[in-house]
Formats: sequence, C-alpha cells, structure tokens
Amino acid sequence: MKSGKLLLGLVSGAVAGAVVGLLYAPKKGKDTRKAISDKGDNYLKEANRSINDFTDSVNHKMEALKAKTKANLSGSKSKEKLNQAKAEMHEVAS
Repeated sequence: MKSGKLLLGLVSGAVAGAVVGLLYAPKKGKDTRKAISDKGDNYLKEANRSINDFTDSVNHKMEALKAKTKANLSGSKSKEKLNQAKAEMHEVAS
C-alpha cells in the first residue's frame, strides 16, 4: 500500500510541477501549445518508427526460422540449400 501512495505522490508532484511550469513559461500559450504538440508528434513518429523496425526484425527472424525448418525437413539437397540460403538472407536483413 505504501508504494501506491508513493507513486500517487510522485505523479501528483510531476503534474503540479508541469502545470506551474506552463503557467510561468516565458512564451505565449499559443506558442507553448504548438511546441508541445510538435514535440508530441515527434515522439509519436519516433515510436512508430521503432515499432515498425521491431516488427520488421521479428518478421525477418520468423522467416529465417521457417526457412531453416524447411531446410531441415526437406528431402532433397537442392531444396535444403535453397531454404538455407533464404534463412541466411533473412538473418542478414534482421
């Protein structure tokens, strides 16, 4: 229970500090809101980029795993070599 109160206190203090900071800011409210909006947009774009990079990496690793599995399960040597090459390509891309 103490950690919940501590967390609530920290969050409340951070919000109060942000409000006081905005009230005493040297810029006009319009400029401050635009700056906050622009910064938020930048954070969202960066988060989307990071998520896309992560999903691409996971997709490449999954494709490499599929290709390795096919290579191990294939009956012919040519299919095995082909799937091993696909696996290596996906590993390099990730």
